[in-house]
Amino acid sequence: MLRILFSARVVVLHLLAIGALIVCGLLGRWQLGVFEESGGPRALVDPAPVAVATLTAPGEHITADAVSRRVIAEGAFDASKQLLVAERDGGLWLLTALDLGDGTYVPVVRGWVATAQDPAVAAVPEGRVTVSGRLQPSEATDSVQRRTRQLPQGQVLTVSSAELINLWRDTKLRNGFVVAAEQSPAPAVAAKPVNAPPPTESGVLTWRNLAYAAQWWIFGLFAVFMWWHFVRDALRGRAREDGPDPDAEPAAPETPALPARTVL
Repeated sequence: MLRILFSARVVVLHLLAIGALIVCGLLGRWQLGVFEESGGPRALVDPAPVAVATLTAPGEHITADAVSRRVIAEGAFDASKQLLVAERDGGLWLLTALDLGDGTYVPVVRGWVATAQDPAVAAVPEGRVTVSGRLQPSEATDSVQRRTRQLPQGQVLTVSSAELINLWRDTKLRNGFVVAAEQSPAPAVAAKPVNAPPPTESGVLTWRNLAYAAQWWIFGLFAVFMWWHFVRDALRGRAREDGPDPDAEPAAPETPALPARTVL
C-alpha cells in the first residue's frame, strides 16, 4: 500500500491536491475580504470649498450632503465667546465664535490643546481672518451627563448649537461648527490641528463576493474528493493486479448437489 501511495503518479496527485487546496483557500479568502470591505464607509468626491454661509443658517439644521464639506469662513474671532470642549483625545478642543460680519456667528474649533493653560488658549487671533476647514453638524447634548459632571468654568462636553445659544447670549449663531484646517494670516500661537475626515457614505455589502468565496472553497473540497477517488482507484487496481492474497485461508469446497430422486 505504501508503495502505491508514494509512487510517482500518486505523488503527483498529492501535489496537485495540495496546490488546489492552497489556491482555492487563498482565492476564497480574497473574495471574503472584498465582501467585508464592501460594507465599510466609502469616500465620496470631495467638492471644492464654498462659503460657510451657503451651507448653514441660524435655527436650521445643516443637510446631510453638507456634513464634512470643505468651507471657507471670513470674519473676526470674538475672544469673549470662547470655550474649551473637554474629553477630546485626552485634551481639549479650542472653540471660538467667528463673527462673519453679517450679524451672525459660526463656532470654529481652532485646534486641540493638552491643557487649559496652553498658550494657544489666550492667543486669540485679532483682526480679520480667513478660516478653511470642514463643516460638522451640531453634537447632541447629554443633559444627564452634563448635570452629573462638574466641569471647570468655561468648559463644555459637546459642541451643541442649542447649548451655545444659551451660553453666548444675544448671539445670532449659525447651526453646526467648523473644524479649522488652515487660517490666514497664520496665528502667532497655533493649537494642534484637529483631524476632520472627508465626507463618506455607507457601503453596500456585495453578497456576490461572498458567494464567490463559498464557490472557491467548494472547489477545494471537490479537489480533495477527486484526490481520494483517484487514490482509491489506484489502490484497488493494484490489488487486482496482485491477485488473491496467498496468506488468506482457502475457501471451503462446495458440496455437489445430489440428483433429485424420482418417486414412482
